Amino acid sequence: MTTKQVEKIISPKPAHFVGDGFRVHNFIPGTQGIDMKRMDPFIMLDYNAKFHFNGTDQPRGVGVHPHRGFETVTIAYQGQVQHHDSAGGGGIIGEGDVQWMTAAKGVLHKEYHEKEWAKTGGIFQMVQLWVNLPSVYKMSCPKYQAIRNSDMKKVDLGENGFVEIIAGTYQDQKGPASTFSSVHVMNAKLKKDGKADFSFPADFNTAALVIEGNININDEGKIPVNHFILFKNEGESFTIEAKEDSIILIISGMALNEPIYAHGPFVMNSRDEIMQAFEDYNLGRFGYLED
Repeated sequence: MTTKQVEKIISPKPAHFVGDGFRVHNFIPGTQGIDMKRMDPFIMLDYNAKFHFNGTDQPRGVGVHPHRGFETVTIAYQGQVQHHDSAGGGGIIGEGDVQWMTAAKGVLHKEYHEKEWAKTGGIFQMVQLWVNLPSVYKMSCPKYQAIRNSDMKKVDLGENGFVEIIAGTYQDQKGPASTFSSVHVMNAKLKKDGKADFSFPADFNTAALVIEGNININDEGKIPVNHFILFKNEGESFTIEAKEDSIILIISGMALNEPIYAHGPFVMNSRDEIMQAFEDYNLGRFGYLED
């Protein structure tokens, strides 16, 4: 196998708030040429880097809003978040857990800091990833997967640390998430000087985000915390080495190679489908959810 080289290393843009509960740096779609097509099927990545929220009796978050045509994946590193949607999905995830919502033909949902956690406040750290759906599944029924950390397959790397698999495979071990296309989503939790090898098909769109610590990839030099690494679509394998205790989110997926037509909370394949989504939403066809 040939080496998958780094194409670019991207520092975080200034943070902005989504609602009043998520202070995020946006990487996909973002600057330096990373649009929805470049990271297809990963069409958005917002990163709530470590941020301290003061305690409050009114949980912060994002109120009721619609989605159609894709999946939202929320990965919790610190803090607790609660979710409700109009298809009956919902729950609370805490440190290490994931909520994977398939909006498909349309849902209303809201997500916010879990009530008891919000009262105390503390450090909040999350990733939200949007995964596009193949056109054949965009109008399928919504579903919701609450993935506990204890349900994730963990591949022990001995003194190097371990890799926990959310979706896809690593060293022939499979993560618990059910997906509609070939995607790999995992966290490498490496000890200082620990190494982990990864291999994905050359044409898969592949990236990594340094959640904690700082790392070296293929001996190319230090990459600090909160930085995003985009790989070239050449070669298959790469090695991550942690220069201190580190957590790295790795994503890799086969491009759908279908038209992407996005407007606000809807991602479809044509302008007509977007117009239909707005019409269906305005006519109440996404169900009902109390704000």
